[in-house]
Amino acid sequence: MKKNKIVVGSRDSKLAVMQTEIVMKEIMRYNPEIELELITLKTTGDLILDQSLDKIGGKGLFVKELDQALLDGRIDIAIHSLKDMPMEENEELPIVALPKRGDARDVLVLPQGCEFVENEDKALYYQNIGSSSARRKLQIKKLIPDACTSIVRGNVITRLAKLDRGEYSSLILAAAGLQRVGLPQRISHFISVEEMIPAAGQGILSIQARRDLDVEFLKYIKDDNTTYAALAERSFVRTLDGGCSSPIAAHATVEGEYIKLIGLYYNELTTEHRVAEAVDRKERAEIVGEQLALRLRGEIG
Repeated sequence: MKKNKIVVGSRDSKLAVMQTEIVMKEIMRYNPEIELELITLKTTGDLILDQSLDKIGGKGLFVKELDQALLDGRIDIAIHSLKDMPMEENEELPIVALPKRGDARDVLVLPQGCEFVENEDKALYYQNIGSSSARRKLQIKKLIPDACTSIVRGNVITRLAKLDRGEYSSLILAAAGLQRVGLPQRISHFISVEEMIPAAGQGILSIQARRDLDVEFLKYIKDDNTTYAALAERSFVRTLDGGCSSPIAAHATVEGEYIKLIGLYYNELTTEHRVAEAVDRKERAEIVGEQLALRLRGEIG
């Protein structure tokens, strides 16, 4: 169904709204005849801030209110961070476009006025790291065995305020989030994807719509390489049945006709983890993710 007005849904956090506005500008750039209206909604994940996500229901808590708004017809499309979306896609509400990926790396953020010095002892930075991610905690320990982490929830601005009040010695956040919210200067140190494999979909914005919506207006903002990378990463995590409580990580890059996927698998029973990579033709992105996941699961039980 083709429409001249598109109602866009977003979480009401500052980052979510700014990310949504980025996508809306791209839509308007290629479709000046379409009128766009933005509606924001609070999600359950935004409201419960005193518990880690795995304790209250996982990533779906950031999307279910927007899913319902799509189903009810209150909005036509919803903009999400892909890493917040469940790995199993809803057939009635498919992901219809992925714009070009932002910076997928994690970053170290220090309190206002503190400077990261590359060659000095970094123990002070890691005394009390704010991070609720099991994926980040596992990899921080690998980099800095003596590091201590504490749960931190809330949007980017809330977390930075807690850091600057002295509640944490540092934070680990996604580079793309700080860049999109207009705070790239708060990045103290970029952590390479080799040091800390990102979450599947990190740095990618996704556009979700009802199945009956004509989404031809999105064709020019779709990015093929981002789509291939997302397919591989999400297939890897989905095959391992990894939710937000599981320290699974996956990051794919596309060069020419080939895709390279690096994945981290953690066995909760044995507490072993392993990292491996695979390279194949990009058209086989989902198969690459599945096969790498099965290989790692087979290697460590």
